[in-house]
Amino acid sequence: MTRMVMCRKYKQELPGLDRPPYPGPKGQEVFNEVSRKAWDEWQKHQTMLINERRLNMMDPEDRRFIQQEMDKFLAGEEYAQADGYVPPSE
Repeated sequence: MTRMVMCRKYKQELPGLDRPPYPGPKGQEVFNEVSRKAWDEWQKHQTMLINERRLNMMDPEDRRFIQQEMDKFLAGEEYAQADGYVPPSE
């Protein structure tokens, strides 16, 4: 049976993650409050940000930036976009 969560991004009950995405309280918070759909979308956006902005995940400042943007993205707030990115039309 699929585990359901009240997704904080989409404000509806959706299938959740199978396990916390990383250790610690933040990973548990994501596990409890973020749907698989929102997390998958974040993973794609995060990869785009890292590549387009040439972020170094060994740099604490870049990791802090990604963490802040993840919080904004998953809360449904305005978040950083990759320069020149135009979302595909549906």
